[in-house]
Amino acid sequence: MKSKKNNSKLLKKFDSFLPFMNEENENCNKSYFNIFEVLLIVFVSILFGIVIGYVITNNKNLENEKINEIINTYNNLRENYYSKVDDDKLVDSAIKGMIDSLEDPYSNYMDLTTTDDFNESIDGAFVGIGITVVFSDNYNKVVEVLKNSPAEKGGVKVGDIILEVDNIDASGLSGDELTKLIRGKEGTKVRLLVKSNDLKKSIILKREKIEVQTVYSEVLEYNENKIGYLNLISFAANTSSQFESEIKKLEKKEIKSLIIDVRDNPGGHLLQVREILSMFFDKKTVLYQIESKNNKKKIYSLNNSKKTYPLVILINKKSASASEILASSIQDNYKNSLIIGENSYGKGTVQKSKNLSDGTSIKFTTQKWLTAKGVWLNKKGVKPDIEVKLDENYFKNPTQENDSQLQEALKRIIELL
Repeated sequence: MKSKKNNSKLLKKFDSFLPFMNEENENCNKSYFNIFEVLLIVFVSILFGIVIGYVITNNKNLENEKINEIINTYNNLRENYYSKVDDDKLVDSAIKGMIDSLEDPYSNYMDLTTTDDFNESIDGAFVGIGITVVFSDNYNKVVEVLKNSPAEKGGVKVGDIILEVDNIDASGLSGDELTKLIRGKEGTKVRLLVKSNDLKKSIILKREKIEVQTVYSEVLEYNENKIGYLNLISFAANTSSQFESEIKKLEKKEIKSLIIDVRDNPGGHLLQVREILSMFFDKKTVLYQIESKNNKKKIYSLNNSKKTYPLVILINKKSASASEILASSIQDNYKNSLIIGENSYGKGTVQKSKNLSDGTSIKFTTQKWLTAKGVWLNKKGVKPDIEVKLDENYFKNPTQENDSQLQEALKRIIELL
């Protein structure tokens, strides 16, 4: 339905354009030209067409020659190299070489494992059993079991030590190696042999798709004021929906102000940050701008749900990309707000990922993003309104009380009330 509606709009626009062209042609027909002028116009038109045709054909031939060079090199290596050549490795290396030649730290070729990890971080979901482990004393110890996960349903407990996965000895395996054994296709089963309270037990679990929690919330009490706190881990495909759910919970608890923590948040989906920002501004508000090779576009709020309570954004050196878009947009547009912490990372570009036929993928830069006011913050980052660094006490004992940046946010947000 949407495509049909869009097509009808395009047709109406095209129809309104046709009369103008026809009108211009009629005026031309009323002009008077002598035979020499007519012949000159015809000659110039033919010459122009020949030149354009030559340029297009020449460019295509040039492109074909370059592509043929790649193909010929590939075939020559396969047929004439003195030892056996791995076809997949040749192709992968060629693609990687093209990406590397861009000399862009954010454009890269991703192998199967890296592609899977990247997709999981972007999708906000993975297929597994729902546990977090820490490697200690040559074995992996369960330190977290997700609620309603296959692991919880199957009886896996925090503190259990994983001895085997599908009869494979798990001793000495790193977290990544263990993950590869436990992960698999949705609906398939995996057998764990765990040691729980000095007793060994075998547990068979069915792998499920598990949604990753990327937003956490709580109400903080400060000087008898209820302050909402939202911690965004990343901007995955499910982040805006989780954000909306959590902020509604906080508002039902009658918070008077809000702290959004994007410290250590590396970014993610561009659409997610737009949807989150749209919860704070009306449709007239420019949230940020996107600049491609050929144009620049202002990105507006999607909603009219404007908020007015005091707002503080916490950032640090590892707040990047979408986190910086969020912080800069609040800084430019939200009157009753402050940015607190350290200067952010400074990633001002947008990437696009493309899956290849063998399951690998490439990621490459396609656009720049600019602040609402049109400033490119690449390699500069967002400068906080109030700069606060974490002190040594926090690193020795990471509690909210020792979090100097959070404590400054609590102090300052009361002043904004």
